[in-house]
Amino acid sequence: MPRMLRRAAVLGATAHVASNRGAAKAQAAQQQEALTAPPPAVPEQAGPPVAAAEASPADAYDELMKLKGLLDAGVLTQAEFDAQKQRILGS
Repeated sequence: MPRMLRRAAVLGATAHVASNRGAAKAQAAQQQEALTAPPPAVPEQAGPPVAAAEASPADAYDELMKLKGLLDAGVLTQAEFDAQKQRILGS
């Protein structure tokens, strides 16, 4: 019985080491691919950006609600939120 336990322990340890080596090789391959891959293409804009004054009130409301969500999540600071709000409202 002890021999079977040792064999199981050795097989388990071998499988664990092989798994870790496979994961390390995959990670190294991903890093190498990321270093050699060309940067993603930047899409060209079709035209000038839409001015805030041209946006409908519903669009302005939706954009303000998105900004408020970002502010509440901590992504934006209060100063950034205020600046974007002024831009949207055109004031």
